[in-house]
Amino acid sequence: MYSILPALVSALFLGYGLYVVAEKGFTRVSTSFLILCITTVFWQTTWAVLFQVDNTQWAGILVKAGYLLILFLPTSLYQFLTEISERQGERRLVFTSYAVAAMLAVLDLGTNWIVDGYHDYFFGYYPKAGILHPLHVLQTVLVVSRGLYITFRQQQVAPQGQRIRLRLCIASVLIYFFAAIDYLCNYGVEFYPPGVVFIAISLGLIAVAVMKYDLMSPVVVAATVAHEMRTPLATIRLQAEALAQFLPELNRGYELAVSHGLCESAFSPGASQKISDLSHGIRHQVDRSNAVIDMMLASARMEQIDTSTFRRHRAGDCVTEALETYPFSRGERERVSVHVVGDFEFHGSSPLFVFVLFNLLKNSLYALKAAGKGTITITLSAGTPVHTLTFVDTGTGIAAATLPKIFDTFFTTKKSAGAGIGLAFCRRVMASFGGKMRCESVEGQYTLFAMEFPAELPAAEPRSGHPGALAA
Repeated sequence: MYSILPALVSALFLGYGLYVVAEKGFTRVSTSFLILCITTVFWQTTWAVLFQVDNTQWAGILVKAGYLLILFLPTSLYQFLTEISERQGERRLVFTSYAVAAMLAVLDLGTNWIVDGYHDYFFGYYPKAGILHPLHVLQTVLVVSRGLYITFRQQQVAPQGQRIRLRLCIASVLIYFFAAIDYLCNYGVEFYPPGVVFIAISLGLIAVAVMKYDLMSPVVVAATVAHEMRTPLATIRLQAEALAQFLPELNRGYELAVSHGLCESAFSPGASQKISDLSHGIRHQVDRSNAVIDMMLASARMEQIDTSTFRRHRAGDCVTEALETYPFSRGERERVSVHVVGDFEFHGSSPLFVFVLFNLLKNSLYALKAAGKGTITITLSAGTPVHTLTFVDTGTGIAAATLPKIFDTFFTTKKSAGAGIGLAFCRRVMASFGGKMRCESVEGQYTLFAMEFPAELPAAEPRSGHPGALAA
């Protein structure tokens, strides 16, 4: 009878862990959740068997075997919280915690210092704490507390949807942590261990976070893929630079050979110039791809923005940087003009704001191309109580029925391109700056994005960049 509940909970964890991986694929978050499920399943399954055995020899084997993965359980909780919080810097500490758990596991197998035999309770046999068992308890408290702390800090700066997901995870792990009451049984306090009830409730909360609030969002997958593209793109760029270095000399040698009758020309007129432009074209496409990757990574990681890094920046400097670094195609830069009615400072992140401008440029250039006409005008106006940057394109415009949805995450009007995270990212950035972003549009005529920045800034601090006029 006492084995029914742990057996049931272990089956639920196994089934849901496999479901999440099948549904979401092997991402860092889903994999860490699967590890958590596997350790829980091993723990509860072993106890279900242990409560049924009568043979003391088997009891001695099971109490040690059952504790093997229990030693890794706190770290698996820490890893899960690290991944959902997108704290890459914590992974080194996660690996260190796993190493400590591995050392305790070796001691568990080879000595009686972790588990020193068993207690014979009314519900069955149960592991007896050894002399070093308190080290495992201490590790549990430290790593789970650290995981809860970083998740709590993350939800403080996260947008609303992500904040709900993180709070559900915090509540889930807190409830799971109450299963630590079972440690009292290790130290001779006889009662049926209620930890299984807490972990069952915990699983329910995580299920809600996954199903209703999309805890393991596919954006994370996209960001991972985008990041992995960096290396091949860097290699392609190096090869293009090598072409730029050697092709002109090879081309001159070829032309000399043709002029001296050593070989016949096999190229059509203008081919030499095309060869000369080849390297530049490759590098331009690599830079364009890297810009898209930057936007994907920034959009996917927006939910972990750290406002403590914000400083004063001049809007005009950010616009200049965006226009100088955006990988325009031929003829696109000439369609963009800038008007400075009044430059202004804002409190925020220069790189994030540049990525906002990148997103708007990308969308507007797409609209201009689709319409076969149009220009883009960026206007900066200083004012009170807000400063304003307007971004207007005279391309396709946006349908009235579509306009209310454009800032929704994953909504896109591009049938074969776009993930629907760009404008949601832009609005979140503006919100983190303490500002607002709105859109007006008339289909077939124009689209206007207005970004409003608070004119009143925090206490004076060093400002990045240098003031400078912008040319139209």
